[in-house]
Amino acid sequence: MSKIHLLPDHLINQIAAGEVVERPANALKEIVENSIDAGATRIAIELAGGGIKLIQVHDNGMGMVADDLPLALSRHATSKIKNLSDLEHVASMGFRGEGLASIASVSRLRLTSRTAQCAHASEIRAEDGKLSPIAAAAHPIGTTVEVRELFFNTPARRKFLKSENTEYAHCVVMLQRLALSHPQIAFSLKNNGKDVFDYPAQSPLQRVAMILGDEFQAACLPIDSGENPLRVHGFISKPTFAKGKTDMQFCFVNNRFVRDKVMLHAVKQAYRDVLHNQTTPAFVLFLDVPSDMVDVNVHPTKTEIRFRDSQAVHQLIFHSLNKVLAQTRADETESVGNVSAILAQRLPTPSDDAPIFSGSLKSVADEKTKVAPVQYSAFRAPQQGRLSLRERQAAMNTYAELYRDDDVVSAPAARQPESISPQNNQSNQEYPLGFALAQLLGIYILAQTADSLILVDMHAAAERVNYEKLKAQRDLGSLKTQLLLIPVTFTATPEQLATLADFGDSIREYGLHLAQIDDKTIAVKAVPNMLSKADVASLAQDVLREMAQVGSSQIVEKYENQLLSTMACHGSVRAGRQLTLPEMNALLRDMENTPRSNQCNHGRPTWVKIGLQDLDALFLRGQ
Repeated sequence: MSKIHLLPDHLINQIAAGEVVERPANALKEIVENSIDAGATRIAIELAGGGIKLIQVHDNGMGMVADDLPLALSRHATSKIKNLSDLEHVASMGFRGEGLASIASVSRLRLTSRTAQCAHASEIRAEDGKLSPIAAAAHPIGTTVEVRELFFNTPARRKFLKSENTEYAHCVVMLQRLALSHPQIAFSLKNNGKDVFDYPAQSPLQRVAMILGDEFQAACLPIDSGENPLRVHGFISKPTFAKGKTDMQFCFVNNRFVRDKVMLHAVKQAYRDVLHNQTTPAFVLFLDVPSDMVDVNVHPTKTEIRFRDSQAVHQLIFHSLNKVLAQTRADETESVGNVSAILAQRLPTPSDDAPIFSGSLKSVADEKTKVAPVQYSAFRAPQQGRLSLRERQAAMNTYAELYRDDDVVSAPAARQPESISPQNNQSNQEYPLGFALAQLLGIYILAQTADSLILVDMHAAAERVNYEKLKAQRDLGSLKTQLLLIPVTFTATPEQLATLADFGDSIREYGLHLAQIDDKTIAVKAVPNMLSKADVASLAQDVLREMAQVGSSQIVEKYENQLLSTMACHGSVRAGRQLTLPEMNALLRDMENTPRSNQCNHGRPTWVKIGLQDLDALFLRGQ
């Protein structure tokens, strides 16, 4: 007797449900994606028991005729593809024909639908995978899918579900991803009979603000690589955004949420020297790519994909983000977009019987700085907060001389305004960081603009200015290599040898010359001149690893930047050094002309703006 036998369709569907429907959120995703593919402009969702007891999705899409209802609940039945060519160019959210069939095999499901050509709707039910006869029903144009008691017939699977609150949270996250990628569609959600949200059809930025919050909207930077077959667009947070978390990172490929290491690596590289080590970037990125350049048929959940040319994708995202982040300077955008929220969180809440300030701020400053109090008598404040004509002209003349160090950096030519006078109303627009008033505690520069006060961390600011000048000098010169008198060898893995064979020429462009000695050894024959004293073997291995993962590498540039950052740090003005007003103003002008100057080399803010409203709030004015 044969030991091999065919499995019944019902059991096959239950096995497939283990991959497609891991939890209620996955079932919800499959149903809502069908509504999107049906052309719906409004989708209403209702949940009960975290989606375990009830998932109901109603849409106003094109609907289905009666004969299609049983096919919609059958395995591998779909209207999205017909042949292999359709699969290779699939543009719809769903296409496998497994979703509804898998859900129907592990739940009590009711499917009701009506098209514009039908006089009435049709309805079909499924319980434990068994379909009922089609019946007439009352329903507007569109479709409603009702799923009750998920996994009622597979108790072992139901035991692996978390609490109702946890499953509900996963459902909300899933809906937010779908709502972000389709802002032209209205979404609403009810949970246990209570309204949770109602997103109208709106612009992408409005949808981002509703889901990620007003603080992200205030601190986000738009990005768009332009109308091309391969395009990236969306919104990224400023490096100084204080609430960057991994749950605020969204990658979409052709409007499909994905988890892709190539995209994440490109984002990480773009933020590499502008982000503080305690935060992560927040972003919503949309990648539009021709359907034949991406494979979405990797996993049933469709969150894993493969690019045909991952290097092109990586370079596009990296350069697009890097260009926008280079514009994070005072004349383009503010340094900290959520300063008001940070002040509200970190300053004590005043009470009726307690002073607003108890002196704790001063004691903290003294403890951190350990410097003598500022001698305010030595400082002559400009009349009405403005510099005199002589002081302004002196600041401009000093600009080209500040921080000149022939061994480290040469300052650029000063940008001379046509007119610098106290009566010039354009001065505050031309100089967004305003003009210096004083130096505080030997650490900060206090400046004033037309409507706010500016605080500058002078060492962090000078460090970024010098660092960017050094990088510019490096980029202008050709990449010089240092031949090693004795090549450095290391034992290579089969993957490293294969990577060298595939990307040897590309690696040579970074100034790193590698050669295979035998079937187990790679020799490093030359390295970039700047890195001749680095750990050569580790450098080569890091480059090979990145090339294998994403098809490109910034390891060499990373190592060089670390050295340049150290040089810039040692060549910058130190805390405690007394600066004159012209020196302080010259630093402000430098910051306004330096890429990425809103944050230091380590990602900390170099300056903050305290507006009149913030000051009024501190002193309870108008309250």
